[in-house]
Amino acid sequence: MNHRDINLISFFNCGFICFIINIYSNDQQNALKYLKYIEVNLGNILIITKDFNIRDNDWDLSYPHYSVHADTLREIDFFNLDLFTPINQVPTRYTNNSN
Repeated sequence: MNHRDINLISFFNCGFICFIINIYSNDQQNALKYLKYIEVNLGNILIITKDFNIRDNDWDLSYPHYSVHADTLREIDFFNLDLFTPINQVPTRYTNNSN
């Protein structure tokens, strides 16, 4: 992967290469679009941490809307990962206004 907003960390564990991926997608969804259009075959992905800047009611129950960008994220199936939601619902977004 060659994208400024995607950090791929690889390491060896018991003879296997494992990966940790950190992704930041800006408000134009550049990293998300990149991931959608590349073909990559990575096995042994342990975790993907990210900020895709996608608000959607699938993972933020307090947010009443659906995002088309969430569909794009779901279409990226080469990671073969599952979405985990928090057990205790906490805000996924905080206002920039300190007042």
